[in-house]
Amino acid sequence: MSSRQQEKERRRQERLAREQAAAAAARRRRLIGYASGGVLAMAIVVAVVVAAAGGGGSSKQASAKGPKLNPAATVAIPPQKTKNLNAAAAAAGCTLRTFIPGPNDRDHVTGRVTYKQDPPVFGPHYPIPAHDGDYVGQTPPRTEQLVHPLEHGRVDIWYRPSLPARQVSQLETLYTEPIVSGAAKGYKQLLVSRASMPFAVAATAWGQQLGCPTFNDKVFDAIRAFRLAFVDHGPEQIPFPE
Repeated sequence: MSSRQQEKERRRQERLAREQAAAAAARRRRLIGYASGGVLAMAIVVAVVVAAAGGGGSSKQASAKGPKLNPAATVAIPPQKTKNLNAAAAAAGCTLRTFIPGPNDRDHVTGRVTYKQDPPVFGPHYPIPAHDGDYVGQTPPRTEQLVHPLEHGRVDIWYRPSLPARQVSQLETLYTEPIVSGAAKGYKQLLVSRASMPFAVAATAWGQQLGCPTFNDKVFDAIRAFRLAFVDHGPEQIPFPE
């Protein structure tokens, strides 16, 4: 009996030892899991904080930047001498063209559009228009967004990005001039760069294009007369600013 009891006790002790070892191993695994989870949670928190402080801030800055509605007029331009559009365009060496829109030229699309004119004067366009304003120094909105404002009676003023900085600043000065007495500065205009066009400077309205192969002091009168003739002449009238 004594031998049997000793054997039973030995086996019990071995079983207890195995159970204790298993329990200890389970505790270690749980502790490691908790630690790993804590590190992961902390990493997530840090990522969120970094995103809020860095990425989130950048997003806010990008959205807050937007186009300038009232840029500073820093470079003087010649006063207006010629108010007649045809005469002003001819004096500046610019070409005036009128285009007739087709039945689908007011369609809303989300894809890319190949326009027949450069810069375009109408055509299918993105549902959300580009906002009124001066986009100098910024990446221009996609072309489909710049066409939509023309439907709303806006005038787009385009310039080659290779123009000297002084000439671009002069266009900003022109942009700040009221189109008519009492009109807000920048009224229903967008000033934006366009590398692909065959002109140094151009202006477009719905169905209308002024293209100037070279930049000279008489271009200002041509654009002044163009704006006056065609602003608010789109098929839809949307209040300013948009």
